[in-house]
Amino acid sequence: MSSRSRTVISGGLVITASDEIHADVLIEDGRIAALAVPGTQSWTADRTIDATGKYVIPGGVDAHTHMELPFGGTFASDTFETGTRAAAWGGTTTIVDFAVQSVGHTLREGLDAWHAKAEGNCAIDYGFHMIVSDVNQETLKEMDLLVEEGVTSFKQFMAYPGVFYSDDGQILRAMQRSAENGGLIMMHAENGIAIDVLVEQALARGETDPRYHGEVRKALLEAEATHRAIKLAQVAGAPLYVVHVSAMEAVAELARARDEGLNVFGETCPQYLFLSTDNLAEPDFEGAKYVCSTPLRPREHQAKLWQGLRTNDLQVVSTDHCPFCFVGQKELGRGDFSKIPNGLPGVENRMDLLHQGVVEGRISRRRWIEIACATPARMFGMYPKKGTIAPGADADVVIYDPHAEQIVSAETHHMNVDYSAYEGKRLTGRVETVLSRGELVITEREYTGRAGHGTYTPRSTCQYLN
Repeated sequence: MSSRSRTVISGGLVITASDEIHADVLIEDGRIAALAVPGTQSWTADRTIDATGKYVIPGGVDAHTHMELPFGGTFASDTFETGTRAAAWGGTTTIVDFAVQSVGHTLREGLDAWHAKAEGNCAIDYGFHMIVSDVNQETLKEMDLLVEEGVTSFKQFMAYPGVFYSDDGQILRAMQRSAENGGLIMMHAENGIAIDVLVEQALARGETDPRYHGEVRKALLEAEATHRAIKLAQVAGAPLYVVHVSAMEAVAELARARDEGLNVFGETCPQYLFLSTDNLAEPDFEGAKYVCSTPLRPREHQAKLWQGLRTNDLQVVSTDHCPFCFVGQKELGRGDFSKIPNGLPGVENRMDLLHQGVVEGRISRRRWIEIACATPARMFGMYPKKGTIAPGADADVVIYDPHAEQIVSAETHHMNVDYSAYEGKRLTGRVETVLSRGELVITEREYTGRAGHGTYTPRSTCQYLN
């Protein structure tokens, strides 16, 4: 970009979490400079984008992705380069990925490894959360240092014994530390110890198909772990963010805690809003494509998740994007569902699927932007730089055509994975043009971005805490 680069987006409906206004938008040097009543300002610009009949929305903030994640003897199939490019195609301009501490290693080693994977490769901006797998005195000290340098959220697992699992004592210690340093604990809430017993029993009975993955990871064990995490956070005086909530019983636990005035937050994902155990039961091992944890639930849970999004018992929709190819990766679990790598591709589909929720009358347009852009930016300390269209914000802007129709397919998606979780689904609404800090990444459905444009974004602490 030249030292003084100006872009005007004219004639569109600007939608943020709080407003819908017809406005022209002036972008200067990578930031939003001004909004004006259409046609009232004769701004001179290097570039004018006509958004007549379109929405002008903030770029999506996907606060839960796993690029290149090692899992189950293999790696997530999207690199930071392919994954962030696909995100841009889907109207997402910021991801927050998870750096992993391995047991026996420091947080710093994990964080450095993830910086090395991402640096110079991303098409859009990115930040990191830290997965804490090994709570000890050194780890706890490191948490303070990470918060100071802009890694302000830490993920723990009540699931996956022997891999990422933390027991209640370790969780309590990390929560106590975050209560002091301002960090936010993110929890994978499933009772992994009990689930492992059910897995072992199912396999002993010869129940090896993908559908049993959903049957052993019971909704009650998600609800139990959610409840336990809330109580531990309450004891520690710490805030809590529960990731990928899939069961209505878990939503009820969150709602109860929030009604008590606790700083407890919940996230769900598009797969839980649109897919179900019907997909896990697809024949010929096709169900393996839909194996993720928390698992897909019976269809009646979907309405409760949408309701939670409307009532703000759930605040964020992220993807938990963690793709594994069907051929050669998901197939590792043929004959043993417990060996199927857990994860779904979705970083490219989130904004469009949530817009479909608008089309179907499940959420409003502003709520769409709230759960996909503004709240994740606030939750993870990036607002108003990210998540809104306002003077001073980064010019992460999407021109969205609400009338275009598309059919989701692996043939046309840009994620580095050989299937789509939403194959054949008809959607109304599509991303047309995407700017990241004022630079065109998608230009009228053409990729014009580049690896290395995306920069690392340090974050402040959660903006919902007093």
